[in-house]
Amino acid sequence: MYSIKFHQKKVESLNRTPPELSVQQVTSVLFLNDTSVYFWPASVSSCLSVCSRHFTCLSLLPITFFNSCPCFGRCITAQHGVQRRQVRCVRTANGTSVTERICEFFSPWPALEQACLIPCPLDCVLSDFSSWSGCSRTCGVGLQHRTRRVLAAPMYGGSGCPNLTQTRPCSLQLPCLNAAEHRYSLKVGPWSECRTPQHKDLWLNGRTTLDFSAGDTERNTHHHHHHHHHLTKTLDIEVGYQTRQVRCMAGDGKNSMLSLCTQDDSPGTFQSCVMPRDCQTSDWSSWTPCSKTCRASDLSPGFRVRSRVITHPAIGRGKECPALEEKEACNIIGDLLPKCPRYVWRSTAWGECSVAPLLGQQERRLGDTGSALCGGGIQTRETYCTMLTEPDASTNHRRDVSRPVSSDLCDGPVPSAVQSCSLHCPQACLLSLWSSWGSCLHDNCLESQGRKGFRQRRRKLLGEESVNTESCPHLLEAIPCEDPVCFQWRVLAEGVCVPKAGSCGSGSRTQTVACVNSQGESVEAELCEDPPPPAKLACEMACPGDCVVSSWSDWSSCSQSCTSKNSEGRQSRMRTILALPGEGGKSCPPAPALEQWRSCNDHPCMVFYWETSPWGPCLMYMVCLECLVYMVCLECLMYMVCLECLVYMVCFRCPDSARPDSERSCVLPCRRDCIVTPFSEWTACPTSCLPANSSIPSQSRYRTIVQRSSGGGQECPDTLFEERECEALPVCPTYRWRTHKWHSCMLVPDSVRQGMSGAAESCGRGLETRALSCVDEGEDPAGVWECVRWAGPMPPRVRSCWVPCRDDCTFSSWSKYTECSGCGSARSHKRTLTGRSRKRSRCQREDIYPLVESEPCPCEDFISETWGNWSACILPTAPQGWRGHRGQKSQGCGQGLRYRALTCTDQRGRLMDPSLCSTSGLLEEPCHIPCPLDCRLSSWSAWSACSASCGSGLKVRSKWLREKPFNGGRPCPKLDLKNQVYEAVPCRSVCGVYEWVAEPWSFCSINTVDQLPACGEGVQSRKIRCVLRDSDYSSSVNDSLCDADEMPLQAQTCVLPCPGHCVMSPWSHWSSCPVSCDPNTVRTRNRHMLRPPAGEAVCPESNQTEPCIINSNCFTYQYNISGWSSCMLSESAVCGEGRRTRLLDCTRSDGHMLDLSVCEELGLSQPWTLSELCQVDCPVSCVLSEWSPWTECSHTCGNQGVMSRSRRVLQEAHDEGRPCPSQLSQTKPCPIMPCFSWLLGDWTPCRVEGAECGEGLRQRNLSCVVHWGHWPNSSGPRPDSLGPATVVEEEKCGERLSRESAQELQQPCFVPCPGDCHLNEWSPWSSCQLTCLEGRSFQSVGQQARSRAVVIQALENQDSCPSQMFETRTCKGGKCHSYEWRTSPWNNNERTVWCQRSDGVNVTGGCFLPGRPAAVRHCHPPCTKPFSHCKQSGVCGCEKGYTDVMTTHGFLDYCTKTPGGDTRKADVKTSSGRIKPGPSHIQDFFSEWSLQPLSPDGRIKMWVYGATAGGFILILFIIAVSFLFCPSAPQKALALAYDGDVDM
Repeated sequence: MYSIKFHQKKVESLNRTPPELSVQQVTSVLFLNDTSVYFWPASVSSCLSVCSRHFTCLSLLPITFFNSCPCFGRCITAQHGVQRRQVRCVRTANGTSVTERICEFFSPWPALEQACLIPCPLDCVLSDFSSWSGCSRTCGVGLQHRTRRVLAAPMYGGSGCPNLTQTRPCSLQLPCLNAAEHRYSLKVGPWSECRTPQHKDLWLNGRTTLDFSAGDTERNTHHHHHHHHHLTKTLDIEVGYQTRQVRCMAGDGKNSMLSLCTQDDSPGTFQSCVMPRDCQTSDWSSWTPCSKTCRASDLSPGFRVRSRVITHPAIGRGKECPALEEKEACNIIGDLLPKCPRYVWRSTAWGECSVAPLLGQQERRLGDTGSALCGGGIQTRETYCTMLTEPDASTNHRRDVSRPVSSDLCDGPVPSAVQSCSLHCPQACLLSLWSSWGSCLHDNCLESQGRKGFRQRRRKLLGEESVNTESCPHLLEAIPCEDPVCFQWRVLAEGVCVPKAGSCGSGSRTQTVACVNSQGESVEAELCEDPPPPAKLACEMACPGDCVVSSWSDWSSCSQSCTSKNSEGRQSRMRTILALPGEGGKSCPPAPALEQWRSCNDHPCMVFYWETSPWGPCLMYMVCLECLVYMVCLECLMYMVCLECLVYMVCFRCPDSARPDSERSCVLPCRRDCIVTPFSEWTACPTSCLPANSSIPSQSRYRTIVQRSSGGGQECPDTLFEERECEALPVCPTYRWRTHKWHSCMLVPDSVRQGMSGAAESCGRGLETRALSCVDEGEDPAGVWECVRWAGPMPPRVRSCWVPCRDDCTFSSWSKYTECSGCGSARSHKRTLTGRSRKRSRCQREDIYPLVESEPCPCEDFISETWGNWSACILPTAPQGWRGHRGQKSQGCGQGLRYRALTCTDQRGRLMDPSLCSTSGLLEEPCHIPCPLDCRLSSWSAWSACSASCGSGLKVRSKWLREKPFNGGRPCPKLDLKNQVYEAVPCRSVCGVYEWVAEPWSFCSINTVDQLPACGEGVQSRKIRCVLRDSDYSSSVNDSLCDADEMPLQAQTCVLPCPGHCVMSPWSHWSSCPVSCDPNTVRTRNRHMLRPPAGEAVCPESNQTEPCIINSNCFTYQYNISGWSSCMLSESAVCGEGRRTRLLDCTRSDGHMLDLSVCEELGLSQPWTLSELCQVDCPVSCVLSEWSPWTECSHTCGNQGVMSRSRRVLQEAHDEGRPCPSQLSQTKPCPIMPCFSWLLGDWTPCRVEGAECGEGLRQRNLSCVVHWGHWPNSSGPRPDSLGPATVVEEEKCGERLSRESAQELQQPCFVPCPGDCHLNEWSPWSSCQLTCLEGRSFQSVGQQARSRAVVIQALENQDSCPSQMFETRTCKGGKCHSYEWRTSPWNNNERTVWCQRSDGVNVTGGCFLPGRPAAVRHCHPPCTKPFSHCKQSGVCGCEKGYTDVMTTHGFLDYCTKTPGGDTRKADVKTSSGRIKPGPSHIQDFFSEWSLQPLSPDGRIKMWVYGATAGGFILILFIIAVSFLFCPSAPQKALALAYDGDVDM
């Protein structure tokens, strides 16, 4: 036998071949028995190019599924198996097979094997038995029974269910007096099928029985309904008849003559019935498109639906309508489907940074004043859901503008809609003081031209470089001057005057000069235009006796800063007389010659500076390249307004070198057009028809602005939301049922009645029918199915009627109802007996034949009451164009409405439609939501004075609490105990604001006595004034403003040399000590001789030195740093980026605080940063989304219906922002509509009409009740009260298809006759149980079971007993159950063993039988010795009072009687005899744990001997240790003590 198959590896490669390629080579294998012969093809062969039509023409069809999984060992629930199948290639059109090679070209080879689970056989599981029933007889011997029910039916070949019933005889003390006497019962059978009189199979021979096969045949008959294509216009009903069997049963369950059971009122054997007609439906519609149109990652299949409609409802006991909708899976694999689109969140561009949302109620005044806010702010954007599309090269540089879709399609977190941002705050310009006016200089000293120049003064910008200097005032001022000099000669040093001859007289002195610039720096000599001063100058050395005058002092400060018509600046210098002349000497100059004056600051008081206008707009310079999206435009030059001086006519008076730039480079903003998304799809319009008089629905669409326009780009469109009416929808058709006239009462035909006993006259109960037809609003006939769909409940078509017999009670017609007297009253109507009925006693029983009927009067007065609590206060919402009002945020406070439900009840307390009592069903009441009040602080106080009078200190300002926050307002910042908050910043007090100014010393005055020479030691003084530093020193201030410790001397002793004495110049300044103040160093000062002495007198020393002593004549200096200030913001900012500062101090080593310039002049280095950026957290208040639209009512009726809306948090509150409210959702009540439900009553007991036992009916009522929506938990008139359900008209409950179903309102039942063997009632459905493996279910549905057990009342009838029954059904929500054996404790070597389910229910079956524990314990070998028994340990032992004697193998040899308790020389084995006997299990316990040297099998227990030896060694060790370590009293000490006693 030969077979061809494809080589596995080649098949895999074919599976990977793209469909558009041609496959040319296939390797095949030929199998000959067990030998494989490979045939390799030639290098070239025919091929097949796969076309798209092949996919629809051919397919690989899997066939022949079978399981293969042998079960080995114990199978608990299921085992893993392998499922195999065969595959063949078929034509899709007709299913004929073709060669597999064709399918392999374009379709992957399906898997031939797959893993599966094979359920293990599951046995039947039963419950425990019930209690025993009562005895079946009241005398003699009867039977008792008990039953159990099926919990789980056998599955997968498991063991069947055993007998569900146990029976036992019961004997009563009372014997039966007449054993042969029987009790007879009339038994009726089931009604036959309804049939028409045309049937000719009636057996009409005058007998009393008909159709003994009725009953079971009806259950097993299947009615096949046909789909009629014609359209039924009228619903006609056909009336037939039914018969049943009547038998007389004896007490032993046997049939007897009917005459023994016949009564006066015998049961009917026939009745009218409605001929059944099955439900008819139309043909199936076409399948809807598959719901799965794309390939998703979850691999779940799609589904498609088809439907059909009812063309003719079921009549009588006809088969109910089948399912009207059918659903099936489609596109299960979906490999050929396109991939499903993915949806992602998108966001628009961030909006402008805004500070206003961060302002509290107190800070909003900043925005109201028009000042530009800056600092920290927030930006917002919108988020929307869009479908992710494949990237396109043309849109790589453009923002995604996909169409927005419903947000429900997007998963994952929503992007943030709020973020922090910052607006730059302009920095204040901190300027230094103006410098002194400089000398008259050329505008450009390197290119000096003309005689015009400028005198300038400057000030500098203090602070960081980040300050925008454009907003600062000018930093340079100039004054025109004449004869400017940029470079001049300066005398650096002068020598001592050297006389030409002798020691005095005319001489010369040398001087060192250099060319310096305006800053005093030495430059090349060529730059000085004037000739250099001479190197030697003539001088005069005073001779002894000449007057000596000092050198000229420095020029004083100028008295005026500028020269005007009324004021002129002057300054002076002075010299003093150091020695008076002697006789014949040169006299001193007169007093005026000791002082010189000159003009100063002779420039006019008009100052000039350059003033700039604001920068103009950024303009294109020549051609600016076209801007690209997302790219910065190239820099273009910007033209400015030409800068001019303050005085426009004298622009030449401003130095051209300080002229500001008139143009600068700038960034030209690119043109950006507004970008909006396409409009979303129109919202769906209703697909069904519209009810009459309803408003036309609308549909809407929207689009979102993704990017705002800028740089002159195209503006955004005004329309972002569109709404339109839906296209004209058909109005729902109007159909109604037309009822025809009731036909006459139809009885069982006479031909049938003649074959029945007691059917002499045609009277009794029958049926009336009427036809129904369907008409449209024009009263034209329509198909029945139209009314079934549109007209609501079907009117009754059949009703019971009665044709009176001769002996029946006859009545007159009912009278009209009496008039009603008002709400709450009743009305009644009457009837009377007529004819012979007035004399019959049974007709006069009003409990059976009432003559008066009453009913409550209809009442139109209704009672309205409030119900439930008030809703939360709800503010009015914005109009419904949400896209147009998206940016409008509701304030969340103000005037609103709150709602409370109203109930409308009638006088009987039944809930009615609320429109009968009010317009909306809700009570509205104005309410007010208080607006949140933020924490309110006072304004900042003024800054305090600086804490230090010199150097750095602190100044503070504070706010204090005025109002606490209320209603969720912004919380207060952290306050101190005084409810204040502070800000502290460093401050600096300028050291030496005021300084002492000393005028020159006066002439040294000598107190002359008796006309002595006016020379020698005297006193000189000077005037000390306190003046403002850097002023003109012309005005003095109070001396207390200057440092008293630094006050110069006002008077001092002096020496006025006498004639002929040596005159020395004043001492020069001390030289500087080193910075380190090294004590080993010295400082020096010198002076020179101004007049030589006469004779041999000598001059005093000309040089002095002194050591450098720290804090005495030498000081060290250092910087001290202060602490950081608070983070200071701009006055227009509330948060964001700020700056904190700290200050430097210059301190002397003695702790004296000096001006900072002292340390700066010393060039001390400082590594500290004096200013840095800091961040003040923004008080971001909670940002919420808009309220969502109100939902539909959660319940369509009742008092539990609410509408709700919600909002979400877009931004959580941060820092001191206003917190989020706790109410993120709101509800308001819905109008309380009455709920109507069908109420099925309880089943009545089984009732057999006209007989004592047999086939009967149990019935229940179906009524329409009104309730409050708590059905069925609360059926009372109010949900808070208990009571019976309130019945209303059936029309209010609407259509109920099962209303026509007799099976739902009545069920056949059986009342057993005495002695009958019968089935009991169905047990309740068991709990839903799943088939599981390792605790997990591999089934989607579970199984439930119920059963009926056999009840035997007489043993002689048990042969006629029916079989027990059980049935199963599928269920959902099941649980996995496991089964386990349970045992009780041992009792006399016996115990109870049972099976228990995992939920604690004791069952029969389910547990693994081979694993059942033993219920009885046995000893091996058996205990056959006298007085022996099997112990708990499973070995033989002796009974109480006997001692066991063991063999060498450990088995019981024999039992010996234990001696009495007074015997003390008993054997060691009889020691137990002295113990008081106790319970046997206690004795067994001690016997098991005693140290027996032999085991039960006779072997030596080595561990017993080892333990004994170890214990003995331990005792010896303890004794030895006690002798070694316990001290013993020496004997000698005792002797000495004794001797002492003798001596005494």
